Amino acid sequence: MIETAPVKLSFKQQQLQFRENAILDAVNRLLAQKGFDLMTMDEVAADVGIAKASLYKHFQSKEQLAAASMTRLLESALTLAHGLPEHHAPLDKLKAVVRWAVTEHLGGTMPLLPSTRSSTQQALLAYQPYIDRLSSLTEQLGEWIEQAQADRSLSASLPGEVILYTIYARSCDPVADFLQMGGAFSNQDIVDLVIHTTFEGMTGQT
Repeated sequence: MIETAPVKLSFKQQQLQFRENAILDAVNRLLAQKGFDLMTMDEVAADVGIAKASLYKHFQSKEQLAAASMTRLLESALTLAHGLPEHHAPLDKLKAVVRWAVTEHLGGTMPLLPSTRSSTQQALLAYQPYIDRLSSLTEQLGEWIEQAQADRSLSASLPGEVILYTIYARSCDPVADFLQMGGAFSNQDIVDLVIHTTFEGMTGQT
């Protein structure tokens, strides 16, 4: 198998990529703080420090911005998932994904998870890169869930979909927000507590 050398970007291409990353960073923050409906293109441009016309050179609509932001988020999750050591137990891999998601959420960089009634849903479903990455992540998480149920580290009586959607929901869990606002726990404590209640529950059993 012949390996091809990575394509070297020109200085102009690097500048465009840097600006696009800055734009998506701003979108992540604004989606986390305000949600899609309240976020405006003017706010994104102002946050990045560019003219609105420059923003439209990269993304033609707010829907396209949200789709690109969610796609990059899934790419980060996939990078994490694929980088986990093979010898780690399936349950530990699932916990690592939740740990990353809750940490991002507490840091204010996790966009709100789009629901089936979200105004962004149509744009996301029409954006093939998002669908491809969501399918890849779902397949990987589903595989770990099946393995964890097989080794009895997760309940085999629960439908896999319930576990999967519970894991996805941790990325926008308001429990983490309330605990952070209360100030009684550090972010690390909150992450550990969310992981514990997600996977071990709230019974007195350990």
